[in-house]
Amino acid sequence: MGSDAGGNDTAGSGCRVMQTALALEGGGTSIAEARHRATEFLSQALEDGLPVSQEVLELTQLVVSELVTNARKYAPGPVLMELRITAHAVDIVVWDSDPTVPAARAADPGRIGQHGLEIVQAVTENLTVDPEPVGKRVTARIALHEETDLPGRGPR
Repeated sequence: MGSDAGGNDTAGSGCRVMQTALALEGGGTSIAEARHRATEFLSQALEDGLPVSQEVLELTQLVVSELVTNARKYAPGPVLMELRITAHAVDIVVWDSDPTVPAARAADPGRIGQHGLEIVQAVTENLTVDPEPVGKRVTARIALHEETDLPGRGPR
């Protein structure tokens, strides 16, 4: 079972920020629970007037799935997920207790599996990994505006 906090805020620049958080405790349902929370969150953002396209929704679900899967697979203990949205982007933040910084593997079309980080890098505007006193925080940003060029994707 997860716990959450949600709400709306305004950043110092006057830009509206919506956010929610979810604590994922083990079990096979945590990835589906995280995707479901992301869908609910973005649906609420759309209702509140933020420009959330179907593509942004699908990319967010994909990135949530990949980041939470990696955290569940490689780190013992709970996983914390935070979602933030502004008029410009969705940030997906996943914390886990493993301090190891993930690295994308070299491209290998014959490799089955272990392409998650490559996929996340290809579909996000920005991906950062920040060490924490315990574990690490991975943040992926998905732009809301379709005219944004993403690395590896070209103009849309």
